[in-house]
Amino acid sequence: MVKQLNLLGEGQIIPTALHTEMERSYLEYAMSVIVGRALPDVRDGLKPVHRRILYAMYELGLTPDRPFRKCARVVGDVLGKYHPHGDQSVYDAMVRLIQDFSSRYPLLDGHGNFGSVDNDPPAAMRYTETRLAPIAYQSMLEEINEATVDFTSNFDNSQQEPVVLPAKLPILLLNGCSGIAVGMATNIPPHNLGEVVDGLIALINNPDLADEKLWQLIPGPDFPTGAEIIETKGIRDAYLTGKGIIPMRGVVTIEQIKHNKKRSREKTAIIVTELPFQVNKAGWIEKVADLVNQGKISDIADIRDESDRQGIRVVIELKRDADAEIVLEQLFNKTALQNNFGVIMLGLVNNRPCQLSLKELLQEFLQFREATLTRQYNYELEESQDRLHLLAGLLAALNNLDVVIEILRNSPDGTSAKMTLQGELDLSDAQANSILAMPMRRLTGLERQKLETEYQELETKIAKLQNLLAERKELLKALKKELRALKRKFADPRKTKIVQLSSPKSRSKSISKSKNDRNQENIKQQNAPQISDQSVLEITDKGYIYWQNRENISNSNSLGNNRDLVIKRELIGNKKQLIAILDSGKAYPIATEDIPYYTKKKTFAQLLSPGATKDGNRPLDYFFIPEGKSNSDLILLTEHGKIKRIAGSELTNIGNRGLMLIKLKANDHLRYYDFVQEGDNVAIATNGGRILRFVVDEQKIPIMGRSAQGNQGIKLRYGEKIVGFSSVKGKDNLLLVSELGYGKILPLKAIRKASLSDLGTQAFQFSRKADNLCVMLRALSQKQIIIITTKGRKILFNLDKLSVTKKDQQGTSLVKLKSQEKIVSVIAKPENCEKS
Repeated sequence: MVKQLNLLGEGQIIPTALHTEMERSYLEYAMSVIVGRALPDVRDGLKPVHRRILYAMYELGLTPDRPFRKCARVVGDVLGKYHPHGDQSVYDAMVRLIQDFSSRYPLLDGHGNFGSVDNDPPAAMRYTETRLAPIAYQSMLEEINEATVDFTSNFDNSQQEPVVLPAKLPILLLNGCSGIAVGMATNIPPHNLGEVVDGLIALINNPDLADEKLWQLIPGPDFPTGAEIIETKGIRDAYLTGKGIIPMRGVVTIEQIKHNKKRSREKTAIIVTELPFQVNKAGWIEKVADLVNQGKISDIADIRDESDRQGIRVVIELKRDADAEIVLEQLFNKTALQNNFGVIMLGLVNNRPCQLSLKELLQEFLQFREATLTRQYNYELEESQDRLHLLAGLLAALNNLDVVIEILRNSPDGTSAKMTLQGELDLSDAQANSILAMPMRRLTGLERQKLETEYQELETKIAKLQNLLAERKELLKALKKELRALKRKFADPRKTKIVQLSSPKSRSKSISKSKNDRNQENIKQQNAPQISDQSVLEITDKGYIYWQNRENISNSNSLGNNRDLVIKRELIGNKKQLIAILDSGKAYPIATEDIPYYTKKKTFAQLLSPGATKDGNRPLDYFFIPEGKSNSDLILLTEHGKIKRIAGSELTNIGNRGLMLIKLKANDHLRYYDFVQEGDNVAIATNGGRILRFVVDEQKIPIMGRSAQGNQGIKLRYGEKIVGFSSVKGKDNLLLVSELGYGKILPLKAIRKASLSDLGTQAFQFSRKADNLCVMLRALSQKQIIIITTKGRKILFNLDKLSVTKKDQQGTSLVKLKSQEKIVSVIAKPENCEKS
């Protein structure tokens, strides 16, 4: 009989309760899934598989300037070196990093078929190609080395991989993340890069920044597929607690369409151009068709998918006499055209899952970035100091060249020569080795000059690095500069709009109206005046806004002092939105369709949201975004002389809550604005008759974030104030008018170019000591101005009566003023200034 082997040996069996072992093993499994697979790290915003994909591609040299490489090759490297899991799981993760409808800022570029919003599968990895996207390389991998982040061994101890990537941007917020772990899940929405950078800079400037201030800079998520967020409560809950529900809906329009030119009858159609994030377009269309076939949605005649490479376009054609609003409400209620995004902002902080608020998430990233920068600067400082040490030895050898040659000639071997050099020239071991390895060409004058130049540059660099490491304030300045540079390079306009709907009660009430009531409303709307291509917007001096038809504008030039004075007139054309700028520094949108007809004119307070007019805020001006000036920037000037330049693209997507253009100090107000481009001249005038002229460029007046306060524009003397501001071309003239009625036209070239905070040029000579400059405008040839006095008089004056003068000459009397009367303002008269 064969004797049974005793594999465990005597005393090697440890009794363990089954439930205890199960609890321990399950907990270890759960933590492995949480930390090693399902949840992202707050620092670089990546799960391990994404981090390993990016690092493997970096090692393969797949930078944005290199050719694409087969995805199969990348997947093989990831599996073999770092991630021993299924190849399909790695490829699926890679595909999501490439899809522009899944990632707000894709980290990889791809060639080939990587799927679609219809849930089409990507092509096999042997057919597709990829490489790193510029944002991934420059913001996550450019600085990677063992000095900036920690490395650890891979699964078989054959390779080293980074524990975290040295991210320069909070990718977790920019691209969002979703994952299901054991007993917990994360679902973080994507955000706009420009808004997030503004929030980071605001937190650097003020770590105790109030949540409400931060939410003004980051108003809500920004999904890659666009769509609309229809309420803000869910956003506030998510940003405050890390958990909330955000309602979303697709973007739709109601149009009248024809199938062909022969058919004269038009049909009403609902056009869907954007769907909520992660909604499968083909599945949604199929769901709508099923609901129509089941009779749950009525009045739909046909559904067509006309989407192409330009974007989504789903046409839902309605039956005759169908109410589009009712059908649309049915689509919102019964399909994914309106759904909820459940936010759970859960991430790993020091390998522990934590639910974070928006502010906490940004602060964790800033702490990480500051630590990374410190390590990077310490590494650069050490390398620079080592190189400087070697250069000092080489220059010492060149300064004592005869001694070095004599030592080398008389030394029997390299070791003896090294020891003699160290003794004679007081060199370190490294310096002596460097001298012995120095090639003969280093002895030439040109090479020596290069060494001396490099030595001086290194000394400057070392002093800068030491200052950055010694002064936290300087380190944070460098961090803000880095963030602004990344914003200029990668930021883009917001895709998702945030809209506030009316109450559900009022919506349901309007939907339940009888057909007769709706017909009556349609008749009223058809009889009401409609805005056309010939409609003109008018704004009066009493703050009224309205439109009227071009042919109704009077040609009269008489000015009644008690009549509304039109101070601005503009053809509406096909413009969809009017922007209102308030003296509080905020901008608000007004839909063109909301502007009333002349007979029902309204004030700005009636058109803007109620919160815009609180605290006595007043409108500075209204304007349409200039056509053909998509690259124009907006220059702002405050009452205290603070000047700021922001990108014009900031104005393209303004929500109903408004957009903060400039942060104002106490008692300061926004007073002037203008659109400029690089190379334009800007003039600022004070009541003392001084004019500051400067040229717009990135050095003098850089583009700033919305929360910045700006720089000092012109140096104001005691009691002085700003009375004029305008962008001007090199051949333009300036109109200067004083309080006592004197004026002159001055060529721009007479004003010297200066820098910000300069005193400028004295451009107006006053004939009386009590006189002050009150207005500076661009002088347009053959134009008229309206002079308004303290007694309410409105006087028309033709500019062709004035000739161009020099800056040293006094002005000409424009009007005859009464006793104690002064000029308070001058307005460039629009064509046909008075309304009929």
